[in-house]
Amino acid sequence: MKFLQLTTRLLPLSALLLVAALNAAEAQKAKQPAKQQTKEYQPTSGQPGKDVVWVPTSQALVDKMLDMAKVTPEDFVVDLGSGDGRTVITAAKRGARALGIEYNPDLVALSRRNAAKEGVANRAQFMRADIFKSDFSRATVITLFLLPDLNVKLRPTILDMKPGVRVVSNSFTMGDWTADEQATITEGCTSYCTAFFWIVPAKVQGTWKTADGELVLEQKYQMLSGTLKSGQSSQAINEGRMIGDWIEFSAGEARYIGRVNGNVIEGIVKSPTGAKNWRATRVTKAMVQPRTQKQRPAKQRAGNQRADERTTGIQAPLAVTMVFDQRLPNAVAPMISTTSPTSTPANGDRRMK
Repeated sequence: MKFLQLTTRLLPLSALLLVAALNAAEAQKAKQPAKQQTKEYQPTSGQPGKDVVWVPTSQALVDKMLDMAKVTPEDFVVDLGSGDGRTVITAAKRGARALGIEYNPDLVALSRRNAAKEGVANRAQFMRADIFKSDFSRATVITLFLLPDLNVKLRPTILDMKPGVRVVSNSFTMGDWTADEQATITEGCTSYCTAFFWIVPAKVQGTWKTADGELVLEQKYQMLSGTLKSGQSSQAINEGRMIGDWIEFSAGEARYIGRVNGNVIEGIVKSPTGAKNWRATRVTKAMVQPRTQKQRPAKQRAGNQRADERTTGIQAPLAVTMVFDQRLPNAVAPMISTTSPTSTPANGDRRMK
């Protein structure tokens, strides 16, 4: 009887101890997430990476690089080694589709968070990958901040891309491929403040047949030399260069400008006696596959040109007119028609497709 009474008295005490233990466990559990919560990853300038140390590009230079490339909503921008994603995000804010290729998974995750915070996650994409094993052939603009030897390693791949692709590099060159443009900023940037700009040139080296004779072109990147042979006479090619798939050179007193489409060049030649159309056909064995109608954007197909846009002579985007006018002092820009489906303000100064 005494035992039962003792047991009865102990039960409330045991229940109280149990409740206290449970409360203590819940309190400890509530504290655990705070202890386990990790600080959001933030990269440090100079931290080592797969190919280079990470140093952020100043926002001022990012803006300048995209300005030099004339990025528009029609572009697909690929940043090789995209770091914290600022170049990709800035391009996306301009309406372009953009992709960052980055090897560091922490930087990829950070970039995605940054894109979401800026409200451009639908246009700014990031992938963890090796830039040397990635396919970025669909890009219309390439940006990069790599060392010169890495740029040179990428150079053959870039030169095999579609003529007219624009390339901008922070601070470092492409070896002996001379930049088409170079700019240095002084405001909003304290280090690595120079940008280099290139346009991928069409490949025209070889022998071409023209009404004026045999045109033999030697090509080193965008620069051209060679001869124009007619009968027993031969004239050296001077001031020759490519801007995307546009070609310009002088032979004697004549200035030639044209557009390359596979194995054919069509354009205008200006001489002291006047101006006329000219055409060249490649005759060397190394043939190049011409672009087809299906390969061109619908709005750039010749058949879609409106009747009120048709003019005589070569159809050249306003972009090319401005580029030749700016870069080549002997350009025949006034001779080029600027009424074309591609000559819209949105295409910018260098949109050559």
